[in-house]
Amino acid sequence: MEPFVLNNRTFFSIESWGKLFPRLVAGISTKNGGDSKGDFETLNLGFHVGDVKDTVCSNRNTLSKHLQFPLDHWVGAEQTHDIVIRKVTRSDRGKGSNSYSNAFKGTDGFYTKEEGILLTLCYADCVPLYFISPKLGMIGAAHAGWKGTVNEIARHMVEAWSCEGVEADSIFVAIGPSICDKCYIVNDYVINFVENTLVDADKKPYNLVGDGQYTLDLRELNKLILMKAGVPEGNILTTSLCTSCDDNEFFSHRRDKGKTGRMLSYIGWKETAGEGSRKS
Repeated sequence: MEPFVLNNRTFFSIESWGKLFPRLVAGISTKNGGDSKGDFETLNLGFHVGDVKDTVCSNRNTLSKHLQFPLDHWVGAEQTHDIVIRKVTRSDRGKGSNSYSNAFKGTDGFYTKEEGILLTLCYADCVPLYFISPKLGMIGAAHAGWKGTVNEIARHMVEAWSCEGVEADSIFVAIGPSICDKCYIVNDYVINFVENTLVDADKKPYNLVGDGQYTLDLRELNKLILMKAGVPEGNILTTSLCTSCDDNEFFSHRRDKGKTGRMLSYIGWKETAGEGSRKS
């Protein structure tokens, strides 16, 4: 069953997580319901793609209202397709929420166990990874393009959580809307990195389709990396939604030939006055 469910055309939420943890907000925006024009029509949430800044802020305010999560409680990043992951706290709220200039530099992953912080990252084909460990209330998000994937940003998140006392087998992961293997053709250069990442794996997430051309399943590759890091297969949800195929719902860097907007992945605990709210 598809884990990501469309809500009022502006965002998909992780339905099963929402039912288990009513104060958890987790999902990804669509490209619909905003004010952007032209190539960014209409709900572009990326500051760095050439859209009008005030329009991007307006779009972010629109999503904020839908999610009922204040914009000044968001954190955002200058993403570089690397594997830097940052632990954030309430004192970081607002960084990157309404401007690219004050976003976390050189960052492709966040985690926290504090309430009232929305972890956000931008996408237009790369793989959004969502992490949760219900025992400690830890949540995280990572941006995994092919570079971040083969450099195992997923494993680095698991290892960062291990230092926080979170065991790998207590972590649940959702792999979100991203480009599918049929739409993602790569060359030998990329596949060599994939091979180095999966030295001991029997199953390979790619297929040769032509001379030096391969289809690559980035979602499956991230799943294999997570399992190798100790996350049980049964703890991993994987979407069937493709950002390139589903052109009515998503921006796609590859499909749109580089001139397009960005969706926003998000995960956060809503604030509450009482104890035990994350699990009730």
